[in-house]
Amino acid sequence: MAKVTRDDVARLAGTSTAVVSYVINNGPRPVAPATRERVLAAIKELGYRPDRVAQAMASRRTDLIGLIVPDARQPFFGEMAHAVEQAASERGKMVLVGNSDYIAEREVHYLRAFLGMRVSGLVLVSHALNDNAAAEIEAWDARVVLLHERPEAIDDVAVVTDDLGGAQLAVRHLLEHGYEYVACMGGTAETPSVGDPVSDHVEGWRRAMTEAGLPTEGRLFEAPYNRYDAYQVALGILAGPRRPPAIFCSTDDQAIGLLRAARELRIDVPRELGVIGFDDIKEAALADPKLTTIASDRPAMARAAVDLVLDDGLRVAGSRRERLKVFPSRLVTRQSCGCEG
Repeated sequence: MAKVTRDDVARLAGTSTAVVSYVINNGPRPVAPATRERVLAAIKELGYRPDRVAQAMASRRTDLIGLIVPDARQPFFGEMAHAVEQAASERGKMVLVGNSDYIAEREVHYLRAFLGMRVSGLVLVSHALNDNAAAEIEAWDARVVLLHERPEAIDDVAVVTDDLGGAQLAVRHLLEHGYEYVACMGGTAETPSVGDPVSDHVEGWRRAMTEAGLPTEGRLFEAPYNRYDAYQVALGILAGPRRPPAIFCSTDDQAIGLLRAARELRIDVPRELGVIGFDDIKEAALADPKLTTIASDRPAMARAAVDLVLDDGLRVAGSRRERLKVFPSRLVTRQSCGCEG
């Protein structure tokens, strides 16, 4: 059976191949509703399937969006990747996902690979974008939107959460419950000092403590982001002679590891230890006790990132502040802080 072509569709619909193209690609020119219906009916009757490879070669763009995350095994990044995929699907795009594993060279590898595939754009969740990665983006003149983090190596459009304000909200809430002070489980020595959410969480904790007239010295603990390693760190903190009365964790994964350590050491949460996390991953509501946390609208952030990476008109030149879209944080109260719920 001969392959059905765009010419065949145009003949059956009684229109030009250009109009068929406008219908298939949703532009760049509008098509009258009646004409569109005839074209769609012809496509269905003939069983026409557009040659996406040929389209990509002609336009020098594919229907793909590249997404690079540090580690999709972590619930937060897995949920973020799913939200980006859903937002891209609404725009008729598919998503290629690469895990950098917090390794700069691997991040550059995926940048080169995805840009070489002529993706429509990149959504980049970068732990610490280095100069090599920034140079790669500039060399390809790629459309890139930073999501969740905003490393200083590249001055591009970013979609982020109000991490600083969210951390302050969390610490103030714990203090309002009457805890003497709040310690902080931050990142590791490798955590970037600028543009990283965890750095902002730590700074927000410091500001809230200072605002309350409380010292922070000796009350910041380094810990990996994942629950397994954070659990080991938490065992040392909670078994020590100066156990904090409350702890703000920079990620929910850290907080879940902390709750496990508290349970093993028979420390009552929240009576003997108040805990708040950050991210509001789905498992936070299933933790024991249920985890109070700071949330943001991840689906809306993902849609904003996809819209920005696909719509050149939204990516206007301007100051860094104008190129930064910040989504508000909100407190989700459950049991681990002393609230009912």
